[in-house]
Amino acid sequence: MRVLITGATGFIGRALVPLLRREGHQLIALVRSVERARSLLGAEVEAVALSASAHALREALERSDAVVNLAGEAIMGGRWTKARRRVLVESRVQLTKQLVGAIAEARPRPRTLISASAVGYYGDRGGEVLHESSTGGTDFLAQLCKEWEAAARLAENSGLRVMTLRTGVVLGRDGGALAQMLPPFRLGVGGPVGSGRQYMPWIHLHDLVRVIATALSDDRYQGPVNGAAPEQATSREFARTLGRALHRPAVLPVPPLALKVIFGEASSVLLGSQRVEPWRLRELGFTYRFPMLDQAVADILQTGDVQVVPFRSSGESHTPLEEDYLRKRRPTHELRARTIIDTPLDEAFAFFSQAENLGLITPAAMGFEIQAGGAAITKGATIDYRLRVGPMPIRWRTRIAEWEPPHCFIDLQELGPYRCWYHKHTFSAQGSRSVMEDLVYYAPPFGALGRFANRCFIVPRLRQIFGYRNDVIRLRFGASS
Repeated sequence: MRVLITGATGFIGRALVPLLRREGHQLIALVRSVERARSLLGAEVEAVALSASAHALREALERSDAVVNLAGEAIMGGRWTKARRRVLVESRVQLTKQLVGAIAEARPRPRTLISASAVGYYGDRGGEVLHESSTGGTDFLAQLCKEWEAAARLAENSGLRVMTLRTGVVLGRDGGALAQMLPPFRLGVGGPVGSGRQYMPWIHLHDLVRVIATALSDDRYQGPVNGAAPEQATSREFARTLGRALHRPAVLPVPPLALKVIFGEASSVLLGSQRVEPWRLRELGFTYRFPMLDQAVADILQTGDVQVVPFRSSGESHTPLEEDYLRKRRPTHELRARTIIDTPLDEAFAFFSQAENLGLITPAAMGFEIQAGGAAITKGATIDYRLRVGPMPIRWRTRIAEWEPPHCFIDLQELGPYRCWYHKHTFSAQGSRSVMEDLVYYAPPFGALGRFANRCFIVPRLRQIFGYRNDVIRLRFGASS
């Protein structure tokens, strides 16, 4: 089917896109910036500007069988001032009303609307067990969720099946709540929030997008659905699990007063308790891949089969261009990675050899954006792109030194942060599956300082980047590392 998605460039949307493509769906992303969306979502998604005319939106809806509405500004983006509250409401309630109004005018119309909500719907309820028929809370976030869901339900007047997905804390790599939690825990100064007794409903990102994908084709998914894992955990239990996974202590609590001073009323998101049961998903027979918190955290923290060792000349033959590059740039380290992809060789090579798809397999925090080139990759082609390393924007120019479809291509960094970056991508068939192997020769800049940076920052970041890529591969094709 053809699915229109709002919020496709967000944390959840960027995981949903490859999964829906794997299942054969055609995708339209309704976005603020078409250029940014193309950089983040790859070559397989059609982007339509949110600022386009009402006719353009209606035309996109008339071509769509279903709509997934994930748009909304970050709840924890600052104190809930009047201006901030207005942004939170407009980015959820008003956008949903606009979408539902356009659906009502569309001929033909989509048949299904899946619209995001949150467990904040229930308010702070202590240890009370909450399910989909429980009453809502009365605080700002609860009222926001009520209005958000009510706006989505208006689509029922146009004959659509509507599901509102009340998500808990979504755990995934390189984004969401875990991205903010990990730094202090890695330093050994993490711990529970507040008293630690409040319940934190959670769900692995891959399970959440599987719920959405299942709901698109299963008419039983209707009304409110709690997007939470079956295992319940308090803030203290969550901290212990994260500490164990990182082999770090996790005993330093975050004082409630400090959170209230920093976030004001928004601190209720961190200090409130919702003991949410995924009653509806259990009734529907949904099967979780990560039902237990320790499983979910372990999966997110693992980086797959990525090895980084000092460079050793392997005796492998190179073209004169490659030999000259390596002789002048003097690599100091090599990285090797191997991934088995559940797709035929030609399809695997076609996906990874499209420059437009680099953004989809790169963590969003790196701000990847193609500046020039990439329309057609051939031997000798150059691609200019921009990305961020921490807060610093960096330009990168790569040249395709070898191009042997569907078995191999090699790119060399001509301009960028490394003194040397030689990346060989090799593909081979293994029955109906493909084996992708990466060989990277690299050297950080700045001599002794670069060696220190490599050990402390570069190697961990490279493992995270390749781990993120493996996540996308799992969603897009299915894979085992």
